[in-house]
Amino acid sequence: MGATGAAIILIKERHVAEAFEGAGITSPEHARDPQEIGVGMHGIGWRRLVDRAVVREAAPGKWYLDMPSWLALRRQRRRMSIVL
Repeated sequence: MGATGAAIILIKERHVAEAFEGAGITSPEHARDPQEIGVGMHGIGWRRLVDRAVVREAAPGKWYLDMPSWLALRRQRRRMSIVL
């Protein structure tokens, strides 16, 4: 995957995270169906965030953005970009 492909994936992840954050879905108590906020559950951005436990399922069909995990992932990526 080239730099362009990687950038597209990161943008897709950010769109998912921003949709949850903008809707205030950042805790298990506020978990909702992602489709209610226009987030598809089949894209690469979605899959990568679920795999990294940034987006978590609180109850069947109800998901939320784990802010500490999202912020940690962003910090890690920033550090990597500085190193590279």
